Amino acid sequence: MYAQTRHQTSNAEEVEDSSSILSSSPPDKPKLIHGGNYIKEGRDSARSTCLIFSPKEEDEVGSLGKYLQLFVKHKVNLLHIESRSSLRQPNGYEFMVDCAPGGNIASVIECLRDQCSYFSIISRNHKDNMDTVPWFPRRIRDLDKFANQILSYGAELDSDHPGFTDPVYRQRRKYFADIAYHYKHGQPIPKVEYTPEEIATWSVVFRNLTKLYPKYACREHNHVFPLLIENCGYREDNIPQLEDISNFLKDCTGFTLRPVAGLLSSRDFLAGLAFRVFHSTQYIRHSSKPLYTPEPDVCHEILGHVPLFADPSFAQFSQVIGLASLGAPDEYIEKLATCFWFTVEYGICRQNGELKAYGAGLLSSFGELEYCLSDKPELRPFDPPKTALQKYPITEYQPVYYVAENFEDAKEKMTKFAQSIPRKFGVRYDAYTQSISIIDSKQQVEALVNNVNQEVQILMDALRKLHH
Repeated sequence: MYAQTRHQTSNAEEVEDSSSILSSSPPDKPKLIHGGNYIKEGRDSARSTCLIFSPKEEDEVGSLGKYLQLFVKHKVNLLHIESRSSLRQPNGYEFMVDCAPGGNIASVIECLRDQCSYFSIISRNHKDNMDTVPWFPRRIRDLDKFANQILSYGAELDSDHPGFTDPVYRQRRKYFADIAYHYKHGQPIPKVEYTPEEIATWSVVFRNLTKLYPKYACREHNHVFPLLIENCGYREDNIPQLEDISNFLKDCTGFTLRPVAGLLSSRDFLAGLAFRVFHSTQYIRHSSKPLYTPEPDVCHEILGHVPLFADPSFAQFSQVIGLASLGAPDEYIEKLATCFWFTVEYGICRQNGELKAYGAGLLSSFGELEYCLSDKPELRPFDPPKTALQKYPITEYQPVYYVAENFEDAKEKMTKFAQSIPRKFGVRYDAYTQSISIIDSKQQVEALVNNVNQEVQILMDALRKLHH
């Protein structure tokens, strides 16, 4: 993916000359580490730096070649080159290059700053670097870059994990991790043949939780659940396939699932939500403790999370958190992750004067679902600036829960909170191209206002027809 060159402008003939500075990608092989478990950070773990720039002059033959010579001169290898029409200046072009570590990149940056009308640096190596935005995916296929930058992998289990001493379970975990590890955007999610033991574990969880949903789950969860039974094979004797669920969600709200080999960092996980992509595990908890799991598993994902992602208001709320995370400083990532924890994972909402659970951690936990709506925990109103600072335990029931009035209200509060995040640009998700636009010029804002005006005209026309 890195060494391919997407070129959409009149400069196509220049790329042949630049091929010598495109570095070839190493084969994608996992690396065995101490202890016999294997893990490898994704290809972007080398902390590549992405530069986006627009020439001052209008496009002319040779302009990209001229800039590429800067990289040759300063011995900076390029992993990827793209060019497209500029959104910031009429009749101009914008170039994006991914630079490998090494060479004198500081000199390249200095030269480009002087010669370009627009210049931006996006890098994982953003700490203590002035004017550098923390790296985030710009297109949905960029999620491939961090899918393998995981915090734990496959058979690598903690000593207190129920499956730690079970070699069959550990091997099975590695099998699921390998599926996710080799997955690329656009591929169907591989179908899994679950074992009788795994299906028996699922049956216990499914049977116990579905008894509680009518009383404790929110309206949206209970509305969608029968549709999952009809369309996705949700049954006591069958573990549904992620691919079937992903296709169903796409039809409902545009959300899709993507298999993940282990725990992602908060920044990477939240970035997926900006594209309406939810990183989902595919393995199941250990059979010795069917009503307990120390980490997210397929029961948590498809019984807890999935039904709500089929609801338009909740899907939009989740995407608001994801968009707010793009390019945000590290301390705000922690705050957004905490807000995610107390809403998408452990949220309670008010419906018809009653409290109902909508967080996946509650809807997938037989014990905590009853506990959270008892008189034992403390309940507070959801208020992002305050909620974002709350500490929380990971391995026991929550002592504090936050109550949202409804998803629309929660979304408005999150949107307002996102505006307090220090960023020199706005971001917008383009559903047509499944990409993120960085909005940092007047021309872009004017173009978006025109688009909004056209949408309003369509709505006004529909309103007139309703009145006839």
